[in-house]
Amino acid sequence: MTEATLSNHPTGVRGTYLRLWRAGFRWLYLLDAVGILGVVVLVTLVRFGTDWPSPGDTVVGMVVATAVLQVVFYFGGLYEKQVRLGHRMWFSRVAGLTLVGLVLGLLVVLPTGRYAVPRANLAAVGIGVSMVATGTRLLSRRLRSRRFGPPRVLLVGSRGETDLAATHLAESDRAALVAGHVHPDADLNAAVQDHDATDVVFVGDVSLADLLPEPVASLDAADRGVYLRVTATTALLGLRDVREIAGMPFVAVRTRALRPHEVRLKRLVEWLLVLAMAPLVIVLLAVLATYLRVVAGRGVLYRQIRTGRGGAPFTLVKFRTMDTDAEAVGGARLAARSDHRVVRGCGWLRRTRLDELPQFLNVLRGEMSLVGPRPERPELIAEFEAAIPGYGRRHEIAPGLTGLAQVRAGYHTDPAYKLGHDLQYLMAWSPILDLQILARTVVVVFRRGS
Repeated sequence: MTEATLSNHPTGVRGTYLRLWRAGFRWLYLLDAVGILGVVVLVTLVRFGTDWPSPGDTVVGMVVATAVLQVVFYFGGLYEKQVRLGHRMWFSRVAGLTLVGLVLGLLVVLPTGRYAVPRANLAAVGIGVSMVATGTRLLSRRLRSRRFGPPRVLLVGSRGETDLAATHLAESDRAALVAGHVHPDADLNAAVQDHDATDVVFVGDVSLADLLPEPVASLDAADRGVYLRVTATTALLGLRDVREIAGMPFVAVRTRALRPHEVRLKRLVEWLLVLAMAPLVIVLLAVLATYLRVVAGRGVLYRQIRTGRGGAPFTLVKFRTMDTDAEAVGGARLAARSDHRVVRGCGWLRRTRLDELPQFLNVLRGEMSLVGPRPERPELIAEFEAAIPGYGRRHEIAPGLTGLAQVRAGYHTDPAYKLGHDLQYLMAWSPILDLQILARTVVVVFRRGS
């Protein structure tokens, strides 16, 4: 019985485990906690024996150091569910995150002058933790295979290509079973069901346009792994995370650009930035609200339905810079360069985007991000999706107060061009990129206001 089948019909001990897993439980949490704490204790014993300086503080420091490392591992994606097929080079990634965790732990305890690990032994702890955390992931993979059985692979390609791949799998990766061979033109969703496959491997050259959004979206939703063989053509895409399957290079295909841990990390970083910016934002909101009350009269705030993450609607809040009956004639439409509907004395607010400052409330609610695609109206999005292929992909994350398209393109840049910036942002996201966009936004605001 496959893991996907068990997840649909949870029974007994396995069913209980799957319910706990869906609730967030991972054995890796416990394995890593024991392993990291064991490394720290071992290093301390080698250095001091059993005569520890300030034993109570040392033990507390060890627990804190373990927790800090696991938090870094969590936001680094080491606890996400991994695809079952193929081998991944874990050590370099684990070592990098371990270094980040040790630096953060050092910064936390530096003001106190008390260290869970002697500073001279940090290198030994780093190497030990990296080896243990890599080992726990290899152990977890073996335990998973024992619990759910070997992956059942559906090979997709010409008969010659699939026969060659099956030969490699039989010789080099006996932990995987070949469930069947199908031609690329076959109905893959039906074939997966017929062969009870857990993973789909494309062994020939295939166009991504033939895979996305379907059938990859349906296979991903059914918890099936999808892999694309790295060839001279696909290598031009700049692939970095390549897996080895029976000696063959493959890349796992996914429907979303940002992984779950990246979405969580993005939200955490934005919360910290919002807290840091709150005093300045509150003052600006008060000043601008007073100005608008004098210039535009009552009703300084304007509420409008926009499309958020996953296409879900939400109520956006912004300063009102147009007449109250701006859409009484003509309905929803993008603003023109010299729009007669803009209240006199409010045009500079639109040019500098300061009219969008109240959207900090939407950020606090989780409806928006500080950085992301521009939130658009459902009526306009329906037009864009009908005219621009792939426009809906920009809804993978929450819309932002600012974004790559907002700082690179103008207000009146064609939506198709803006989409290119939005998709580039999704593929290249990092906390550093968000900080760069926020810094550039400040420059743009002052430049447009001058």
